[in-house]
Amino acid sequence: MSHSKPFSAIQVEETDDKRYVSSLVQKAMSDLPDNDLLINVHYSSLNYKDALSASGNKRVTRNFPHTPGIDAAGVVVEDKSGTFAAGDEVLVFGYDLGMNTPGGLGQYISIPADWAVKRPEALSLKEAMMYGTGGVTAALCVQKLEKMGATPDDGPVAVTGATGGVGSVSIAILKQLGYSVVAFSGKPEQSENLLALGAEQVLHRDTINEVGDLPMGKEIWAHGIDTLGGEYLSNLLKQIKSGGGVAACGLAASGEFSSTVFPFIIRGVSLLGVDSVYIPLHEKQHIWQRVATDMKLPNLASMCEEITLAHVPEYLKRFMQGKVVGRYLVNLADS
Repeated sequence: MSHSKPFSAIQVEETDDKRYVSSLVQKAMSDLPDNDLLINVHYSSLNYKDALSASGNKRVTRNFPHTPGIDAAGVVVEDKSGTFAAGDEVLVFGYDLGMNTPGGLGQYISIPADWAVKRPEALSLKEAMMYGTGGVTAALCVQKLEKMGATPDDGPVAVTGATGGVGSVSIAILKQLGYSVVAFSGKPEQSENLLALGAEQVLHRDTINEVGDLPMGKEIWAHGIDTLGGEYLSNLLKQIKSGGGVAACGLAASGEFSSTVFPFIIRGVSLLGVDSVYIPLHEKQHIWQRVATDMKLPNLASMCEEITLAHVPEYLKRFMQGKVVGRYLVNLADS
């Protein structure tokens, strides 16, 4: 890479006492890996996985110093592969971006050309990162339920982790598509916001676990989108109606869960895994197209707080302290 222009990025470093600190730094373009595609990043979004990376979680990022940021939207500077032209606007999320490669919380990224998709015409770069990885994951969860055969006429859809990035957008998309939504959250003070997003009912997340050790509970919810894992997923499955499904995409509570086979063989419940990281590029292009059309939310801007690159270290700490509610758009164009 011949470019030597300096650029700004969030860099996470390990200190002598094994803490991890994030700071805004100046880097040279030559510090970026020499991949095919060089992108000038205009926007990114802040995600919980970015916070895990910035806290030194070795399951997310193995080597430091490191620039996190698991998604980015920007303009192609050059592409040695010939896939894109200079000036093309592209979206990047998933694969190894921001985990073990320099991520989207820098004004430039260098990536393989097959990590990027062209921005859909009906979606701006800014709008795309208002969704970010969390919002696209929500869209993938809804689409997975649809592929299973879910329709609004089936009944209410339970959404766990409702105040999080995936949960909040799931509620809004489901509402827009005509579904009835029951939101589950451990933050009762956010009930009004969840109702405004489109939930018809807001319950404390521990309501799910009132079924206790019973192998099966009453048939309450037609389908579910689960971001928590652990006992919440186990007990949610016990209370899904016959023929329903749960799209599981997260492990905010636990990466492990236990279950009997009863929900699956007595009620025909489906457990649907949702991956947003390594799905094929054509599937990413397809879900972005849906986000730009039938899943495009008219109130998207009201769901986000816009921050600059300089704010990111503070907000990464908030994520790890459990003080984050809602979605955060990082404006790198004005940083």
